[in-house]
Formats: sequence, C-alpha cells, structure tokens
Amino acid sequence: MMFWHQEAELALIPVQFLFSSDAAEELKEAIAKKNHELVYLYDLNLVDVIWKESRPKPPNKPIRVHALKYAGLDVASKLSSLRSDLVDAGSSAIVISMLDEIAWLLNLRGSDVPHSPVMYAYLIVEMDRAKLFVDDSKVTPDVMDHLKNAGVELRPYNSILSEIKSLAAQGAQLWLDPSSVNAAIMNTYEIAIEKYLTSNNNKKSKTKMHTDTTGQSGGPAGVFRTSPIAFSKAVKNSAELEGMLNSHLRDAAALAQFWVWLEEEIHNGAKLTEVDVADKLLEFRSKQSGFLDTSFDTISGSGANGAIIHYKPEPGKCSVVDSKKLFLLDSGAQYVDGTTDITRTVHFGEPTAREKECFTRVLQGHIALDQAIFPQSTPGFVLDAFARSSLWKIGLDYRHGTGHGVGAALNVHEGPQSISFRYGNMTPLVEGMIVSNEPGYYEDHAFGIRIENLLYVKEVGTPNRFGGVSYLGFEKLTFVPIQTKLVDLSLLSAAEIDWLNNYHSQVWEKVSPLLDGFARQWLWNNTRPVAKD
Repeated sequence: MMFWHQEAELALIPVQFLFSSDAAEELKEAIAKKNHELVYLYDLNLVDVIWKESRPKPPNKPIRVHALKYAGLDVASKLSSLRSDLVDAGSSAIVISMLDEIAWLLNLRGSDVPHSPVMYAYLIVEMDRAKLFVDDSKVTPDVMDHLKNAGVELRPYNSILSEIKSLAAQGAQLWLDPSSVNAAIMNTYEIAIEKYLTSNNNKKSKTKMHTDTTGQSGGPAGVFRTSPIAFSKAVKNSAELEGMLNSHLRDAAALAQFWVWLEEEIHNGAKLTEVDVADKLLEFRSKQSGFLDTSFDTISGSGANGAIIHYKPEPGKCSVVDSKKLFLLDSGAQYVDGTTDITRTVHFGEPTAREKECFTRVLQGHIALDQAIFPQSTPGFVLDAFARSSLWKIGLDYRHGTGHGVGAALNVHEGPQSISFRYGNMTPLVEGMIVSNEPGYYEDHAFGIRIENLLYVKEVGTPNRFGGVSYLGFEKLTFVPIQTKLVDLSLLSAAEIDWLNNYHSQVWEKVSPLLDGFARQWLWNNTRPVAKD
C-alpha cells in the first residue's frame, strides 16, 4: 500500500516490520529514481487502520520443547558455539528474527505458521545472556523451565525495539543479517547509534563498517552479514538424521496405504476430485505416530494441472482425477522427529509412449543426481546439470530448481544450500546437509512429471583423494516405490536398471515390516525387480 504526496514527494508505506532491511533498501532506491522518498511509519500501520476490529487474532497455541533425543544438541552447547562466532566477528550480540533459526537454536517448536513448527518471536543473544521476545501466554511451565535452564530470559514480544535502543545506548556491536532482520530493527539501531555517538561527543567519528564475504556492507557500529545459524542448522547431527529417517519410514507406510486405497477407488470407477485425494492422504498420515501437520499444501494434479508447478487444488474448482491421464502428487508431513517431502507421478491406465519417454528421462536425471560423487566444497549449482542432462539430450528442460534444503522437524524449505541452475548460490554441500532431488518435466495443457526423494550428504570412500580432499555423495531418506509401468526400460542402461531394482529392494526391506494386508501386498507388487526384454 502506497500514498504518494505530490508536494513533499513522500511515499508512506508500512514496510518497517514487514520487509527485511535489504528489501526496504531496494524499494527506497527504486522510488528515489522517481524523485520520491520512503518514510517509515513506526506508530501507524495503514493496513491496521483499514482492518480495524476485523483483524484476526494472533495465534496463541502453546510452544513445546523439542526433545533432546530429536535435537541431538542441547541449547547451552548451541549458544556457546554461537558466542564463539560473535567473538570471531567482533560482535557483542546478535539479533535473530528468522523463526526457524530461533526454534532450532532454543530446541523449541510452535504452531504459529501453517505447515511450519515455529512461533513468532525475536531472540537476542549476548555474550553472557540471551533474551527471547515472545507472547508469554504461549509459554508453558515446561518451556519456562527449559529456557531458564538454558539461561534464556523472557521479554514481551513488542519490546524488541526498546531493547535494540537500550543495547545501542550501551555501544553494543550488534550482528544483524540485512536479508532477514526487518527494516524497523535496522533503522532503530542506526538511529540509536547516532544518538550514542552524539552523546559521547563523537559527532565527527566515522562509523565502523563490517563487510561480509559477499562484499555487502551495513550501517554504523554493526556487523552486517548472513546469520551464522543458517549454516549450523543446515548441517544435521546424527540424532536429527535418525529422526528424519524414522519419520520418512512411517510416512512411507502411510503413502503405501494411501496408494492402495486410491488405485482401488479409481479402478472401481470412483469420481474423486484432486482435493478428495489430498484429504484422504492427510487422513492416512494423521494415523502415524508423531504426526503434527502437513509440511506444505499438497499439490494434487491430474492431467494438465500436473503441469502447473505450484498448483493447489481448491474445493469446487479442481478437477476429477482422470484414470487415463498422468497424476502428480507432491506432498509432505511434519512429524515430531522429522519433516518429509516427496513427489510421485503415476498413471492408472496405459501411459502413452510420449509420457513414458519423458518420465524415463526424468528418472534418469533423478538417478544421476542420486549417484553423484563430488569433492568437498562443491556448491550445489555444479550438480544441477546431472539432473537435466538426459532431458537436454532430446531438447527438454524444466524451469525450477532441482533441490532445496529441508529442515529436521522444521521448515520444509530451508537454506542456505540448494541445487539449482541459479549459479549465484556458492554455499558448499557439506556432510549432514539434507537436499531434495526433484527433476521434472512439464508439458503445458497436457501433463506434469516430477520424481522427488530427500537425500542427505555423506562422505564417500574413493580410491583416490585428488588434492587431498574428501569426496561426498548422497544417501536416501525417502523410500516409496517409483511406478515402473511408466519406465521405458529400453532407454535405461544396465546400471540405471540396477539402481531402480536396488532402490526398490531397499524400499521393501525398510517399509514392509511396517505394513500388513493389502498395503504390504501392494508394496511387494511395486518393488519387484525389472529387466530389459
């Protein structure tokens, strides 16, 4: 929302709490080219003025402790490591506003954001104390004891700016990530530092600048660089990986039960909408132990809708699942011990030769990335071509990234790592990181194909260690059959067929003990080995 004042040439926009500092600066520069000025409204949000009493109440469900058996590392240890980072950066405190970073650092989980187990909060970590700014009505006695034992104090959520002013008045060197900290915090700190300098007769003092590895610089007396928590959180410890694997196996069992139900319904002529299918999948998942929520809105797309990459079916507006067309299902769940994200594309009838060729090319890319071995310090974009090569050979491609980071019982999308054709992300893939492997192909107005598993990075033993470095590869977390009816085996090499058979052997071994009856039989039927004629 913008108001343009022609005489004063001001743009009044309630951006200070809604936009990151970087985003606000970009907006400021853009409107300056039109001879306008961006003005922050600290005491007035124009949206709230319109909303009045109809504004929804803020979420107030209780926060819970994320058990140490799942977290793998206690809060004191995480804070100690963070404080070492502060010392190295010449900072006396850090302001954290990314909700998943706060949840991970404090071993807490919430339910304020749909699909993501986080709570609205800010966190300031100093060298000798830490302060959590949160609505205390959501803090249970267990959480209060947990925080007290970790040396974390509670503060009112709305007092964050006054705390920033107080720290600046003491000359604190705050670490602020401009890409995530909102404009209100950044601007408040800069103004308060100017007052501090003035009060100390340092009007002519040059402001101290710290520059991060990307060359980005910030305002006075602060450390302006990427939060160190993002990378620490991305590298999973053994307990987090164990929780992710266990949750994926239970998720696989739910999916097996779901596919049995769906195939039977379709073959019996049932008229199921894409929403009906998504709702039924949620029903099966909700019966698994530790289930909390879906990890994103399920993408349930029949035929042409599968070609819409971020399609979301809506009641009354979506399609009926067509047994004669490809069906793409991209879904995931939040469990107490892990987060899942899986895509499978299936056909309930007889696929065309074109559909089989495209599916097989996507599968070849999936296999190539799964089997990739690469030297340590390799950024994810280097691996992106592995997943596209088979498609490129016949002039096909897809317009989304190949892999994103995934949190451990946290956000289904997390950074800083990725596997993408966007080569600006230089974050190396490191042992313990989790990424998705999801190449695809989408033919407008016809069909969509995507095959997605989650992988974690592991060290690989190689006969040579050129340059004296370690070599890395991937280990699978997802164990759900890939429909072999859609595979054109004549296009696969012997090694690719071996991969498919070995994968299905692992699926049977790991998931069948969790099933019985028709679901177990379905798993057996869909994991039997294949071979070229």
